[in-house]
Amino acid sequence: MKEKRPDCADDTNRPSTSQEPADMFDVRKSQNKYKNVHFGYSILQQLGNLRNQDVLCDVTLICGWKRLNAHRVVLSACSPYFMSMFTSKMSECYSKEISIENMEATTLEVLLDFCYSGVIQIDDSNVQDILPAACLLQLHEVQTACCEYLKKQLDPSNCLGIRAFADTHSCKELLSSADEFALKNFSSVIGKEEFLLLSVESLTTIIKSDRLNAASEELVFSALIKWIRHDISARKAHLSMLLSHVRLPLCTPKFLVSVVSEEILVKSDPASRDLVDEAKNYLLLPVERPNMQGPRTKPRQPLQVAEMLYAVGGWCSGDAIASIERMDPIKGGTFWKCVAPMGKRRCGVGVAVLENLLYAVGGHDGQSYLNSIERYDPMTNQWSSDVAPTATCRTSVGVAAFNGSLYAVGGQDGESCLDVVEKYDPRKNEWTKVASMGTRRLGVSVSVLNGCLYAVGGSNGPSPLNTVERYDPRVDRWEEVRPMLTKRKHLGTAVYDGYMYAVGGRDASTELNTVERYNAERDEWQPVVAMSNRRSGVGVAVVGDKLYAVGGFDGQTYLKSVEVFDKETNRWKMHSQMAYRRLGGGVGVVRMTDIPAHDEDSTINRVSKRRD
Repeated sequence: MKEKRPDCADDTNRPSTSQEPADMFDVRKSQNKYKNVHFGYSILQQLGNLRNQDVLCDVTLICGWKRLNAHRVVLSACSPYFMSMFTSKMSECYSKEISIENMEATTLEVLLDFCYSGVIQIDDSNVQDILPAACLLQLHEVQTACCEYLKKQLDPSNCLGIRAFADTHSCKELLSSADEFALKNFSSVIGKEEFLLLSVESLTTIIKSDRLNAASEELVFSALIKWIRHDISARKAHLSMLLSHVRLPLCTPKFLVSVVSEEILVKSDPASRDLVDEAKNYLLLPVERPNMQGPRTKPRQPLQVAEMLYAVGGWCSGDAIASIERMDPIKGGTFWKCVAPMGKRRCGVGVAVLENLLYAVGGHDGQSYLNSIERYDPMTNQWSSDVAPTATCRTSVGVAAFNGSLYAVGGQDGESCLDVVEKYDPRKNEWTKVASMGTRRLGVSVSVLNGCLYAVGGSNGPSPLNTVERYDPRVDRWEEVRPMLTKRKHLGTAVYDGYMYAVGGRDASTELNTVERYNAERDEWQPVVAMSNRRSGVGVAVVGDKLYAVGGFDGQTYLKSVEVFDKETNRWKMHSQMAYRRLGGGVGVVRMTDIPAHDEDSTINRVSKRRD
């Protein structure tokens, strides 16, 4: 009689019990074989138990103060390093005790646990120890897992350090990813400390690349001079070699004459002056240009990365809205396009992007304060609501992605302002509380700068704040830093060109168009040129090398206008108009090599009745 498998059979990898006879064996009558689908798991579990009880262990690994018992056969099956050690005629082949050098005892212990379980926890605190140790022991699966983790952590402040780390440990795929990231984000990378610490070889690799994504060769030249001046006595000898990789003939004549030619380092170096003369000839003799072609006259062809700016939810015409719009400033110019709306209307929503997915956290739907979360996948144009809710309902909440997690900071729950901070782990799909802020804050904005999370301004209920707190996840502690020049609630913040910008908001009496920026090294705020419009409840984000201020409220009108700040001209200008007016909407930037163009006619029709 043919065996019938239950429709609700659970195929997860867990040991079978005597109550599950149908799940224990996979019957293949044609081969007359029985296969225990949990056999491998059970054996591994038993080997781990034997090791924990020190039964049949035949080798002891000594690392520092730790003595770790193990089975040679298990180590050999997991690691070519141990396989070679135990099957060759090396002295270790016959030794009961083997010393392991050049790694921490705790690192060896977690790698040994992996050999018996196939499970390892990788995070910021241990990845730099685990990866080189896994390389040494040739645990290739762990190497790959570490590299994949580090890829997800890449940002302008650490990509060069990760690149050097990958190069040191021969992690080619990670090295390639870090290289690609640095080339794509060159304009942001050059403002970070790691850029100034580059070796001449690494800098050469970057600036000579055809794929370098630089807005202009002027930017490349300025970055090069900045790097040399960081250690001028040791680096000036490399000037002409490095300058030969800057495409000076593609600079503007004004920049070439007034900046490059007048740079004292260039003027004092004959070989560098020759390169400048070459560029001048190219610009002054257009008829001869066909005969002057070479590597320095060839425009770069950078890797194209799509950067989509999303505007999410908000308050419009007396109601919270669920609509979402996106804009590609590079490819789409000033055109905003509606995409799939959220499942709930959300005003005062916190928005952040984590692993190329857009999260909408909390908010107010017009009737209730929310603790639910929705997540948008730009590749499928779909929202999902399977994200665990926060422990606390929150609107006017600050949200940021940081070190592979989301942080929800402050806000209000309908009864009081909050100082509570929660952290979301997407792998576990759970929120946990971390240290609370020193001040309750609603309408707070949060940004990540130099490895710390900043909570900027907001209101404690009765009055707006100019105070700023900084959270260090390594010690789980908040501390106050220099306050802003202006009290601001419902402001927007973003990190731009190495500074944290605080944009708009409202003080005790009126909406603001003023802007200031924070220099973390000096712990100092400086005023910046004001926006054209007053904007409270504004969304702020960086796309490419521009800073955008999206929507808000000017004191009389809900805004759908977008302004952009250009640091080169030091001014704000009107950029575009969204389809929806938005107060208290969130913004997020998704960066990926390709985002499909979705047909949103049906989406627009579904929400058109709420359009202003």
